[in-house]
Amino acid sequence: MSASAERAARTDDEALRLLSLVERTLTQRLEEALRSCGSSLDQWRIMRLLVDRGGCPMNVVADHVLLLAPKLSKLVDRMVAANLVLRRRDDEDRRRVLIVASARGRRALAEWEDATADIRQQYRDVLGPDAEQFEALLQRLQDGLDPAASPTVLDQPEAAQG
Repeated sequence: MSASAERAARTDDEALRLLSLVERTLTQRLEEALRSCGSSLDQWRIMRLLVDRGGCPMNVVADHVLLLAPKLSKLVDRMVAANLVLRRRDDEDRRRVLIVASARGRRALAEWEDATADIRQQYRDVLGPDAEQFEALLQRLQDGLDPAASPTVLDQPEAAQG
Protein backbone atom coordinates (compact mmCIF):
# COMPACT_ATOMS: atom_id res chain seq x y z
CA MET A 1 0.00 0.00 0.00
CA SER A 2 1.35 3.42 -0.91
CA ALA A 3 1.97 6.10 1.71
CA SER A 4 -0.95 8.20 0.42
CA ALA A 5 -3.27 5.18 0.49
CA GLU A 6 -2.20 4.45 4.09
CA ARG A 7 -2.89 8.07 5.09
CA ALA A 8 -6.31 7.93 3.43
CA ALA A 9 -7.11 4.65 5.23
CA ARG A 10 -6.10 6.17 8.59
CA THR A 11 -8.22 9.25 7.87
CA ASP A 12 -11.20 7.05 6.92
CA ASP A 13 -10.73 4.96 10.07
CA GLU A 14 -10.58 8.08 12.23
CA ALA A 15 -13.71 9.53 10.62
CA LEU A 16 -15.61 6.28 11.26
CA ARG A 17 -14.33 6.18 14.84
CA LEU A 18 -15.44 9.77 15.43
CA LEU A 19 -18.84 9.11 13.88
CA SER A 20 -19.29 6.13 16.21
CA LEU A 21 -18.12 8.16 19.20
CA VAL A 22 -20.57 11.00 18.45
CA GLU A 23 -23.43 8.53 18.04
CA ARG A 24 -22.55 6.79 21.30
CA THR A 25 -22.26 10.08 23.21
CA LEU A 26 -25.57 11.45 21.93
CA THR A 27 -27.31 8.13 22.54
CA GLN A 28 -26.06 7.96 26.13
CA ARG A 29 -27.12 11.52 26.87
CA LEU A 30 -30.56 11.02 25.34
CA GLU A 31 -31.04 7.72 27.19
CA GLU A 32 -30.11 9.32 30.53
CA ALA A 33 -32.52 12.21 29.98
CA LEU A 34 -35.34 9.88 28.94
CA ARG A 35 -34.72 7.42 31.76
CA SER A 36 -35.19 10.28 34.23
CA CYS A 37 -38.82 10.50 33.10
CA GLY A 38 -39.47 6.78 32.72
CA SER A 39 -38.90 6.38 29.00
CA SER A 40 -36.36 4.84 26.69
CA LEU A 41 -34.75 6.03 23.48
CA ASP A 42 -36.73 3.46 21.49
CA GLN A 43 -40.04 4.55 23.05
CA TRP A 44 -39.24 8.19 22.28
CA ARG A 45 -38.36 7.41 18.68
CA ILE A 46 -41.52 5.33 18.23
CA MET A 47 -43.72 8.03 19.70
CA ARG A 48 -42.10 10.77 17.60
CA LEU A 49 -42.69 8.72 14.46
CA LEU A 50 -46.32 8.05 15.33
CA VAL A 51 -47.07 11.65 16.25
CA ASP A 52 -45.30 12.96 13.14
CA ARG A 53 -46.94 10.51 10.73
CA GLY A 54 -50.06 9.20 12.39
CA GLY A 55 -50.61 5.45 12.38
CA CYS A 56 -47.80 3.25 11.07
CA PRO A 57 -47.56 -0.47 10.41
CA MET A 58 -45.08 -2.41 12.53
CA ASN A 59 -42.56 -2.85 9.70
CA VAL A 60 -42.27 0.94 9.26
CA VAL A 61 -41.85 1.40 13.01
CA ALA A 62 -39.21 -1.37 13.11
CA ASP A 63 -37.23 0.23 10.28
CA HIS A 64 -37.42 3.65 11.92
CA VAL A 65 -36.23 2.56 15.37
CA LEU A 66 -33.81 -0.07 14.06
CA LEU A 67 -35.34 -2.95 16.02
CA LEU A 68 -36.04 -6.51 14.97
CA ALA A 69 -39.70 -7.57 14.99
CA PRO A 70 -39.64 -9.70 18.19
CA LYS A 71 -38.05 -6.94 20.30
CA LEU A 72 -40.31 -4.30 18.78
CA SER A 73 -43.41 -6.42 19.45
CA LYS A 74 -42.51 -6.73 23.13
CA LEU A 75 -41.84 -2.99 23.39
CA VAL A 76 -45.11 -2.10 21.64
CA ASP A 77 -46.96 -4.54 23.92
CA ARG A 78 -45.55 -2.66 26.95
CA MET A 79 -46.47 0.67 25.38
CA VAL A 80 -50.03 -0.59 24.74
CA ALA A 81 -50.25 -1.79 28.35
CA ALA A 82 -49.12 1.68 29.50
CA ASN A 83 -51.76 3.25 27.20
CA LEU A 84 -49.09 5.14 25.25
CA VAL A 85 -50.04 3.60 21.90
CA LEU A 86 -53.04 1.80 20.46
CA ARG A 87 -53.39 -0.86 17.79
CA ARG A 88 -55.92 -0.05 15.06
CA ARG A 89 -56.99 -1.81 11.90
CA ASP A 90 -55.90 0.00 8.75
CA ASP A 91 -59.00 1.38 7.00
CA GLU A 92 -57.35 0.86 3.59
CA ASP A 93 -56.08 -2.68 4.22
CA ARG A 94 -58.17 -4.43 6.87
CA ARG A 95 -55.53 -7.19 7.22
CA ARG A 96 -52.95 -4.70 8.44
CA VAL A 97 -52.66 -3.31 11.96
CA LEU A 98 -51.43 0.21 12.58
CA ILE A 99 -49.82 1.53 15.72
CA VAL A 100 -51.09 4.99 16.71
CA ALA A 101 -50.24 7.35 19.54
CA SER A 102 -52.85 7.64 22.28
CA ALA A 103 -53.69 10.92 24.02
CA ARG A 104 -51.61 9.76 26.97
CA GLY A 105 -48.75 8.92 24.60
CA ARG A 106 -48.88 12.42 23.12
CA ARG A 107 -48.66 13.93 26.61
CA ALA A 108 -45.76 11.62 27.44
CA LEU A 109 -43.99 12.66 24.23
CA ALA A 110 -44.28 16.31 25.23
CA GLU A 111 -42.57 15.45 28.53
CA TRP A 112 -39.88 13.44 26.73
CA GLU A 113 -39.29 16.28 24.28
CA ASP A 114 -38.76 18.63 27.23
CA ALA A 115 -36.34 16.14 28.82
CA THR A 116 -34.24 15.95 25.65
CA ALA A 117 -34.49 19.61 24.59
CA ASP A 118 -31.15 20.70 26.06
CA ILE A 119 -29.29 17.85 24.34
CA ARG A 120 -30.93 18.56 21.00
CA GLN A 121 -30.18 22.28 21.38
CA GLN A 122 -26.54 21.56 22.20
CA TYR A 123 -26.30 19.48 19.00
CA ARG A 124 -27.67 22.41 16.97
CA ASP A 125 -25.46 24.93 18.80
CA VAL A 126 -22.27 22.93 18.19
CA LEU A 127 -23.02 22.58 14.47
CA GLY A 128 -24.45 26.06 14.06
CA PRO A 129 -25.06 26.95 10.41
CA ASP A 130 -23.48 23.64 9.34
CA ALA A 131 -26.31 21.57 10.85
CA GLU A 132 -28.28 21.31 7.59
CA GLN A 133 -25.18 20.45 5.57
CA PHE A 134 -24.17 17.82 8.14
CA GLU A 135 -27.64 16.31 7.98
CA ALA A 136 -27.49 16.24 4.17
CA LEU A 137 -24.06 14.56 4.27
CA LEU A 138 -25.28 11.94 6.72
CA GLN A 139 -28.32 11.30 4.51
CA ARG A 140 -26.07 10.97 1.45
CA LEU A 141 -23.83 8.56 3.33
CA GLN A 142 -26.83 6.49 4.45
CA ASP A 143 -28.30 6.45 0.95
CA GLY A 144 -24.97 5.42 -0.52
CA LEU A 145 -24.47 2.63 2.00
CA ASP A 146 -28.05 1.38 1.75
CA PRO A 147 -29.50 2.43 -1.62
CA ALA A 148 -32.51 0.14 -1.09
CA ALA A 149 -33.57 2.07 2.02
CA SER A 150 -36.96 3.70 1.76
CA PRO A 151 -36.71 7.50 1.65
CA THR A 152 -39.99 7.75 3.57
CA VAL A 153 -38.42 6.02 6.55
CA LEU A 154 -35.25 8.10 6.34
CA ASP A 155 -36.82 11.53 5.88
CA GLN A 156 -37.36 12.19 9.58
CA PRO A 157 -36.86 15.44 11.41
CA GLU A 158 -35.24 13.40 14.20
CA ALA A 159 -32.01 13.19 12.24
CA ALA A 160 -31.49 16.87 12.85
CA GLN A 161 -32.35 16.64 16.50
CA GLY A 162 -30.25 13.77 17.68
